[in-house]
Amino acid sequence: VQLVESGGGLVQAGGSLGVSCAASTQTTAAMGWFRRAPGKEREFVAAITWTRAFTRYADSVKGRFAIARDDAKNTVYLQMNGLKTQDTPVYYCAARSSTIISISPSEYAYWGQGTQVTVSS
Repeated sequence: VQLVESGGGLVQAGGSLGVSCAASTQTTAAMGWFRRAPGKEREFVAAITWTRAFTRYADSVKGRFAIARDDAKNTVYLQMNGLKTQDTPVYYCAARSSTIISISPSEYAYWGQGTQVTVSS
């Protein structure tokens, strides 16, 4: 499975931005978004099951971010609202080989190349 992110960019603090992740094939896998700031480890942001019955968010983004998927388009979305400067790093889309959500990046087999989100103060 190949994953391609899009939609990153520059936004002011308090603003909103959406990023997308298109998969090369239809998948029933759990999908997730992670982010990594320079010099830091990859951090879990949000994940969603194939059935969309379950979602999970990092405490730092809960209530501000929303993950969704459109299986007809093989695409996962992350809508980010109320952005803060600490939301700035590169965002990565990932897919598991399982239908079960995980917050651990080591449990995701497929990764996109990343898309930069920059939040200015």
